[in-house]
Amino acid sequence: MAWEDIVLQTIGTYKSLFSAVPPVFQSFVTLFLIVVLMTVYSVFVWKLHKFIGTKNLFELNLNQYNKLSHPFYIKLVAILLYLLEYIIILPILILFWFAMFSIFLILVMDLELKIILFISAAVIATVRIASYIPKYGETIAREIAKLLPLNLLAIALLTPKFFDIERIIGNFSKLGEFFSLILHYLAFIIILEMLLRFFELILDLLEMKDIKVEEKEKD
Repeated sequence: MAWEDIVLQTIGTYKSLFSAVPPVFQSFVTLFLIVVLMTVYSVFVWKLHKFIGTKNLFELNLNQYNKLSHPFYIKLVAILLYLLEYIIILPILILFWFAMFSIFLILVMDLELKIILFISAAVIATVRIASYIPKYGETIAREIAKLLPLNLLAIALLTPKFFDIERIIGNFSKLGEFFSLILHYLAFIIILEMLLRFFELILDLLEMKDIKVEEKEKD
């Protein structure tokens, strides 16, 4: 109720301020607020689409340890640190991107919260899977991370109530339930990323083994 009270007070304040604006300028005020929201959303998508579409958010080059005196133990420690980064740091980064993207969708789209979270999770999961595709994966992932959110914005623009500022402010009331539901979808994305990273690491180790065998055969 506290969160809903804040939203209601905000709507009341907005109505008071908006009514004080001369009628001839009210449409311009609404247009300005919508433009600001769209600009912030577009900048957010543009700034982060390359990041979320990058496969190796943290680099680990195991080949650099091949010439050391105890390569096995050093590689083992490197792998553990590598996995630690993806277990601790990566979830925080994904949570930030997922939360911000979902909040923007809550504001611009008049849909149920579960549907919005489902869309957000589907977009991020698709981007992360695409980033692991060989050769052109990251290019595809970045295009998806850029185009899908912008297309969703275009769809929102076509909805009749999109330019209703009171509706947008009222959608903030969904954020109370948002933080209780986001963990389920976040867990799905993190588990998916862990599986993708695990299989990627196995393939890298097998590839290194094949390279060593080829080098021995040449010697």
